Amino acid sequence: MESFEKNNIDKLIDNLLDKAKEEPMKYGDQLVRIGGSEVHEKLLHVLKTGDMDDAFLATRVLAMMDNKPATLDALFEVIHLPANQQNNGGLVSLVEEFDIIDKFVDLFRIYIFGNFKSSSLAKVHLDYAEFDITPRTLKKAEKHWNHFLNNASKNDGFELIKAEAGTILEELKEILEEEE
Repeated sequence: MESFEKNNIDKLIDNLLDKAKEEPMKYGDQLVRIGGSEVHEKLLHVLKTGDMDDAFLATRVLAMMDNKPATLDALFEVIHLPANQQNNGGLVSLVEEFDIIDKFVDLFRIYIFGNFKSSSLAKVHLDYAEFDITPRTLKKAEKHWNHFLNNASKNDGFELIKAEAGTILEELKEILEEEE
């Protein structure tokens, strides 16, 4: 890659993340047009290391590019970080831009452990998205479920999540048993 184009990519990313700039996505659109692994890697770096606003913008741009599975994995990695648990709702809102058929466990984790916004958004996906559920998927979800039951604070939302998440898991067990 020529140094001019590399400098141009860096400048566009700087402008995308500049909080003083209006319409940051015009820079994002230019990054999408350039495309390629260089842009993808730099935006993934922003997603993983930036503040929540920067991560949100980087994810919006990445959602318009190729290599969506790698982006989705990185997005969930950032969402699940304990440091981000109380302010990751914006990132969870971007999950709908991706194919989540194999991400039941990630969304289930967000539902049971997330803040109000992220938990609510995850619940919508759990209720309406189509997932590829296997016995292994159910086993992983149950592991997180048991952790939730043993470690979550027993606040007002606990009982609601306990009832709804328990119902989800029971329905999945029934479906898998019927398929055997």
